[in-house]
Parts: sequence; structure tokens; C-alpha cells
Amino acid sequence: MCYWSYNPPYFLRNGVAMTLYTALFAGRNWEQTTKCPEPPYKQHVFIGGQSVPIFGWVAIPENASATIIGTYGITGELENQWFLKLLGRKAYAQGYAVVLFDWRAHGRTAQLSPMLTSDGLYEGEDFIRIAAAAKAMGCPGKFWFTGYSLGGQLALWAVGGVGGEKTSVFLDLESLGLEDEEIGGAAVICPSLDSRRSLSYLVKHPFGRYMEKAITRNLKKLAWQIYADHPGTIEPEAIARVNSIWSFDKELVIERLGFPSVEAYYDTTSALQLLPNLQKPTLIIYAEDDPLFDPAIVPDLQSACADNPMIDLSLTRYGGHVGYISSQDCQHQAQDPDIWWAWNRILEWLESNLSIFN
Repeated sequence: MCYWSYNPPYFLRNGVAMTLYTALFAGRNWEQTTKCPEPPYKQHVFIGGQSVPIFGWVAIPENASATIIGTYGITGELENQWFLKLLGRKAYAQGYAVVLFDWRAHGRTAQLSPMLTSDGLYEGEDFIRIAAAAKAMGCPGKFWFTGYSLGGQLALWAVGGVGGEKTSVFLDLESLGLEDEEIGGAAVICPSLDSRRSLSYLVKHPFGRYMEKAITRNLKKLAWQIYADHPGTIEPEAIARVNSIWSFDKELVIERLGFPSVEAYYDTTSALQLLPNLQKPTLIIYAEDDPLFDPAIVPDLQSACADNPMIDLSLTRYGGHVGYISSQDCQHQAQDPDIWWAWNRILEWLESNLSIFN
């Protein structure tokens, strides 16, 4: 366990309040909260697993110390993911090469390929292949994978497939031009760990139902865009039948991946099962008051991490879902330059790991 102290402003000491504030208001002035400028990104198309083209941004500072590779949650695209762009600014300013990418069926990647999501089964391989290509472009190891919400699950699948027992698609790192020691590990914020339980929990509560419907609308929009960009690859009748996250996976995802049911798909892609076997340093920041995930997952998360010395679990009382806005007292105590407590802890943790390795 990591015993960092976190406290939000008083009015955000509630998971729903923190989540709504972050989603609806924090993104309006995020650029005013940091002095770090936008990195000089260059666009690049990587080739992921199954030869899927993956669109990304790459920025490499002089004398970069390591490389951070990251993506975002269940919906969105690079252009509107301010929380991820915030990490890019902060990381680049601290001397990291930065690679941010649109994961499968999102943003520019969806324009390049009709391949739909797999909640980590193949996205973990995408992370590794992106690292190999980034190395060839001049990005230095160690490579650290990051993400939040569902993107956090994808990053956990990436480290789940390297070092020790293989839990995802087997990859011969040497054939990709990588060495095992060049894969540093992962650092994630509020990762999805058990979709089956969390979706069942979500639809039982008023706020959860509101969020689930909003996410479903975005998923349908995403599917219709893929249909428009890649005619004939998705049946419009199937898209029309989607009325929930669950039905999105039922109608569009599981048959392509060979699963007999959504339940089987969620059970297989659950990141919780990966944790006891991870063989790379991994930081998990997770809020007990996250309103999008079943609270019953918390003790299972603690148990899964307890006997694995490679995992640092920072379990906090507050934080909401991918919020972690800190109070002034919390910023002063942590000596942080801004309100973004979770990203500051991740960068602090990375620095401590790099000093150990060096």
C-alpha cells in the first residue's frame, strides 16, 4: 500500500460531486491550472496487434529519461481528452518522452480501421507494439504504460503480458526490438477492474443510470461513425438495437471476439484477475467513493494486491471517478504545483522507480 495523504476541497468530499465536477466543469479551464506548455507533438500511425493502425501523438524532449505511453477511458478522442493532455504537458516538462494514442474504435484510429474494442485482450498488445515503434523513433526506455478508467484496464493488460507468467497474448519482445527490462511497468488511475459487477451496480442507482445512458449515447455515436467510415463492416440494425453498454458489447463486440455471452467476455477481460501475477512495477490509484464501480470490488482489489510486492496500491477515501482534485492544504502538504493530485503522484512514483533502476 502507498500511504499518500489525499484530501479534496470540502464541497468535493463526495464521489458523485467529484465525478460530476471533473466531467462538467474542470475541463473548462484546465489549461490555466498548469504552467506547462503543450509539447511539440508529431502525429504518427503505429501498427498494433492484428496489424491494426493506431493513431497517436509523439513528443521527445532532449535527453529524455524514459517514455510514458497513455490513453483514455471508454469514450472520447485525443483532441477532447484534456485530462490525458494534462499528463502529456506535465510529463514532457519533467523530461519524459510522451506517446498518447487513440485506442481501438476511437478518434483517428477508428477512421483508420473498423476494428472494435476488446477491453484489453488486444489493446495490451497494442501498448507493447507502440513501445517498440516509439523506441525506433528515438523514445528511450523504460516504457511506462498509463491510463484511467477503462484505459487503466488496457494498461494493466499491457503489463500483464510481460515478465513472468503470460496472461495476455504472448509477445516475443526480442522480435519487436525490445528487451524485457525496457518495459518499466504501469501507473493507472481508477482502472476498470470488473465490468460485469460494476455495470450491474451502475444501473441500480440514479446517478449510475444517468452516466450509463450518457456513455451509451457516445458508444452509439462511435459505432455510427465507424459505419460511415467503413461501410459494410457493421450492421446498422445491430447499432440501432444498442440501448446500453451491455447491449453494445452484445450486438457489436462479442461475436467478433468469439465469446458466447457478454458475461463470458467481461469475466475474461477483467483486470482484477491479472493483479496477483503482474511482474512489473505497477501503481494503482483507486478511490473508495468512485460512483461508477461496485464498492464490493474494493476488498477484492486489496486482496489481489496484498501478496504481490510489484504492486503499489493507493486506496483513498475520496477521489470520485478520475477526479482527485486536491485542496489547498493537500497541495501544500504534498508540495504539488497544481490541483492534479493523481497525476502528481504518478510522476512522483515514476521518478522514485527510475532512481532505483538507475
